[in-house]
Amino acid sequence: MTFLLGRLAALLLGLALGGLLGRWMDGFWPLLQGWGAWGGAALGVVLMSARDSWRGHRIMEWLRSGQSAGAPRSHDAWGELAYRIEKAQLQRDRLAADERRKLGEFLSAIEASPNGVLLLDGSDHIVWCNSVAAEHFGLDPERDLGQRVTNLVRSPAFVTYLQAPSPDEPIAVVNAQADLTLSVLLRPYGEGQKLVLTQDVTERLRAESMRRDFVANVSHEIRTPLTVLAGFVETLANLPLNQAERQRVLALMSQQTGRMQALVADLLTLAQLEGSPRPQADHWLSLLELLQQVETQTRGLSNGRHTLLFPEPNTLAGIQVAGHRGELLSAFSNLTSNAVRYTPEGGRIEVGCSLLSVGELEFQVSDSGLGIERQHLPRLTERFYRVDGSRSRETGGTGLGLSIVKHVLQRHGAHLDIESEPGKGSQFRILLPGMRVRRGETTRTQAPSMPV
Repeated sequence: MTFLLGRLAALLLGLALGGLLGRWMDGFWPLLQGWGAWGGAALGVVLMSARDSWRGHRIMEWLRSGQSAGAPRSHDAWGELAYRIEKAQLQRDRLAADERRKLGEFLSAIEASPNGVLLLDGSDHIVWCNSVAAEHFGLDPERDLGQRVTNLVRSPAFVTYLQAPSPDEPIAVVNAQADLTLSVLLRPYGEGQKLVLTQDVTERLRAESMRRDFVANVSHEIRTPLTVLAGFVETLANLPLNQAERQRVLALMSQQTGRMQALVADLLTLAQLEGSPRPQADHWLSLLELLQQVETQTRGLSNGRHTLLFPEPNTLAGIQVAGHRGELLSAFSNLTSNAVRYTPEGGRIEVGCSLLSVGELEFQVSDSGLGIERQHLPRLTERFYRVDGSRSRETGGTGLGLSIVKHVLQRHGAHLDIESEPGKGSQFRILLPGMRVRRGETTRTQAPSMPV
């Protein structure tokens, strides 16, 4: 309304000024005979219209130029119009910048998610994906934008799931190249658009498989000696045995009972390792005393059937390690006892222990046994994993020794290296970090022992 009144006032002013100018000109040129006032009024209207057109043209040119410069300034209605347009555009730009900032924060949050997020349009072309989804599907987050996802992810299960009319449940998709098993969930949104969520469930499935194997193995390991014991009990109850036969049956029953006791003891040790806090790094033990106990146990188990070599005591004098006495003794003795069990009679077993230049302590057990094929090495520390199950049971092992070693080392910040080759024996190396090793004669504080 103000703009309209301003334009009307300018028009009237142009008419009035033009009329006055025309009447003044009539006094100089009588020949105009009164037409001067009308002509002047018309001229005033034309001039005012030209002025308005010029200012309107300036605003249009400013709008066409993208508003890179400031709006044209004037003190009339056109100036106010340009000001309000500029103000609205600045407000629009601020809102757009705020929306872009919020969108950037939202995408950053999705990017930080441990799950994969993939956005598809109505034709299954990739609109956006985070780095996790790109890793899961083997995509490039920038290069593959706009590509049809089924041209890049060719898993039949995924393609079928993507084309399903109303998928509700997630499916498992295997990425063989990356050795991943993915849980993929599809949710439609917008106008035919799709949200694909992915989660790496490889470790979860592996853990579930290990749990099932663990339950099955424990059941089998306990059932076997129980079956033997039940048979012997029935034999003693129903058959008249002489003294020698009774002694033989009782000895076999004692053997099976010892086997179950060893299994239960190892299971309790694993449970205790998993449920107790990490050992403190300020509980110092004499390495020499630890290895002397290991040597005593190993020689008793071998009973002279092997050539055993241990480090000279003077090379270990003054070296101390920080940790739990029972756990470290269990880890060291498990490696030596495995070497005794799986090295044929007359074989050679060498135990070494030394400080490395970086401050770490290396405990090493080498044997001249049968050796282990390469494909078995990564799984040796799994519970109940056996390269040769029948031979393991013959030697009296429970299948939990190396699993106990792995847990002990994890709790002490150490790690285990295994090298082996069929026919050339095996080598097991424990590397204890420098923060848990020192030289000195400080009085040892003994930690409470743990059953091993």
